[in-house]
Amino acid sequence: MNRSTLTLMTATAVTAVTLCLTLAAPRFAGSTPPRPAVPVGPFTVNGITWESKDSFVASGSRCGTLEPTVDIRSAIDRKMNYEASRGRINLRAAGSVTVQVYWHVITNTSGQGNVTDQQIANQIAVLNAAYAGRDRLRNGTTPNGAAAATPFRFVLASVDRTANNTWYTVTPNTTAERQMKTALRRGNAAALNIYSANVGGGLLGWATFPTSYASNPINDGVVLLNASVPGGTAAPYNLGDTATHEVGHWLGLYHTFQGGCSNSNDSVSDTPAERRAFYGIWPPVPDTCTGTRFPGSDPVENFMDYTDDAFMYRFTAGQSTRMDSFSQVYRRL
Repeated sequence: MNRSTLTLMTATAVTAVTLCLTLAAPRFAGSTPPRPAVPVGPFTVNGITWESKDSFVASGSRCGTLEPTVDIRSAIDRKMNYEASRGRINLRAAGSVTVQVYWHVITNTSGQGNVTDQQIANQIAVLNAAYAGRDRLRNGTTPNGAAAATPFRFVLASVDRTANNTWYTVTPNTTAERQMKTALRRGNAAALNIYSANVGGGLLGWATFPTSYASNPINDGVVLLNASVPGGTAAPYNLGDTATHEVGHWLGLYHTFQGGCSNSNDSVSDTPAERRAFYGIWPPVPDTCTGTRFPGSDPVENFMDYTDDAFMYRFTAGQSTRMDSFSQVYRRL
């Protein structure tokens, strides 16, 4: 699909919330990706202006993930290894797992911030293309490797709209977020609840990990900046890949750069280690973890990095396996 036309910790674990986003120029055309100049002037996201795009990234506003600690990650790994040893994880065919999506549109009392039914349908289509491995750059290529077809397909179960000035500018880990989710959340651990609003703090969105559900089920779900949906105004993050990124967290993925240049990094073997997040556009493709221990260039095309929407297009086979495994163990999906 061409989107130029058109995101258990154990009982001792704290809730891990990802405050992430991903904002978009059309995917590039032609046989060779161009490299436009990096903007050097003011950069505005969600009504907040930074001195430059570099300043925006350096501020931490793009994605302020509360990463699980080493001890929590070790406990999760032990749990997953145990479940696998008991034969409780069986990898499933592409497109065989249906995720019901409950979409909650938050506006202010003047009606600002509405996301139309067509925009929601377009966002679901973007998710389905990304998770089916059908995403491509605008020229139809996958120059950094093929995209994996994951088991997941997304079906819209319902849409509701709520006018609430406090929830409209919701930020993570606040009373407003708790009240919003308590009032609106639907379904169990397998139900994907998406809340769109004019989220505060310059954020594009955030999500919860499947490992957090048991300890805090009401908090489970994805929150998106309403302007990040396809056709929104949050360029260059308005092709819908904020949702792709956040749903990746909801299904168990870490950022590709988590852990930096280490063998464990994001706990996925086929995403090359990455010292720091990549943002913006490519080529050139950096290689920030070098030497024989760290083969491969940085996975700048990956949905779990911070690349502009137009320049990301895939999950790897290893990421698909991780999402499939975690959704079975922690979401019973």
